[in-house]
Amino acid sequence: MSSIRFFHTADLHLDSPFKGMSELPEKGFEKLRNSTFEAFLTLIQKAIEEKPDFVLIVGDIYDGEERSLRAQKIFQSGMEQLSEHQIPVIISYGNHDHLKGKWTRFSLPENVFVMPKETTRFVLNVRDIQVKIYGFSYPERHVPQAMIDTYPIATEQNAVHIGMLHGSLQGNTSHDVYAPFTIDELLSKNYDYWALGHIHKRQVLHTDPPIIYPGNIQSRHRKEQGVKGFYDVTIANFAADCTFIPTSAIVYEKIEVDCGNLIHANEVLRVCGQAIEDFRKQYGAGVVWLELTNIDQKGMSLFEDSSVAEWLEVIREQEEEYTPFIWVQALEIDKYTVDTYEPTIATESVIQVLNEWDPQHLKEVVKDLYQHPKGSRYFEELTNEELNHLVLEAKQLFKRNMSTNKG
Repeated sequence: MSSIRFFHTADLHLDSPFKGMSELPEKGFEKLRNSTFEAFLTLIQKAIEEKPDFVLIVGDIYDGEERSLRAQKIFQSGMEQLSEHQIPVIISYGNHDHLKGKWTRFSLPENVFVMPKETTRFVLNVRDIQVKIYGFSYPERHVPQAMIDTYPIATEQNAVHIGMLHGSLQGNTSHDVYAPFTIDELLSKNYDYWALGHIHKRQVLHTDPPIIYPGNIQSRHRKEQGVKGFYDVTIANFAADCTFIPTSAIVYEKIEVDCGNLIHANEVLRVCGQAIEDFRKQYGAGVVWLELTNIDQKGMSLFEDSSVAEWLEVIREQEEEYTPFIWVQALEIDKYTVDTYEPTIATESVIQVLNEWDPQHLKEVVKDLYQHPKGSRYFEELTNEELNHLVLEAKQLFKRNMSTNKG
């Protein structure tokens, strides 16, 4: 058999609101807001250049069920460009862009096939090879039930069989659990490739046959660090070669900065600047979190005399003149301690109260914010790890203030 080639992408989340970036200067925020569109256009341009036999998009093209007019226009334009180059596109909608959403409708060109709400087989003929693609679109936002039983078992030996599934590996709770499945269930269908969507972290769950989450094409917040993109897949003699192709317009990442033996502020600023420049040369534009490590007692005094907020402001200012744009979202001091804190009965009572704050208590504290009818869209649900980190930060802030104000 000759080979077939296709692109597998998912979770475009066009027009994502980008939560927690209110401090960004206007120019930087505009670049951030456009980053999902820029990543999408990179995907389209790559397809035009490489001319795969078809493209699979496995759910969550849009960030919300309303599907903004701008996002739909840009997506429709991309599909038109692929139509001009005779590249078929097969779409299955996911939980964010389900079929019951309300939006101003655009018509898509004839090269685009949209999976209906029932699991359906779509057949392509590629150089005399039959390619059978199976999938469904979410009829509504919540599809908690397993859908894998609706996929037929492949029996034709002379065809290529591909499954599209926007859902969760059973037991994975990193995202909301929709259309759960097990790897054994996928393998039982005898398909040559499983194109997954929904999980934003790139993962190869199985290699022969490939079962792959490509991740999303552009990071949108701290929990989506690293380079994002899609997979370029070639299947020849029923064996697959899968290559990851980057699309990130802006890379999110934590950068560790070694501050060992540094005792002057200008030394710390220099190593921070060098770490950011190294990142810029490797990735281009970015949103980064700086974690300062190996700070000794003398170095720690630098952060007792000036607040972390002041340090962050100065680091941001020294980066303003450089391009590509990099935004330092936060500055973290590894193992930050204040030795001048002297516990008393009163202060230790406060610390004890903070120690008793569990994740459920914190969720109660912030529930009104997360249930706000308009604002809730802009907030990612906090994980238990993040809630515990908030308690730790609160204790450190309390100790710093007590040591600053004592006497």
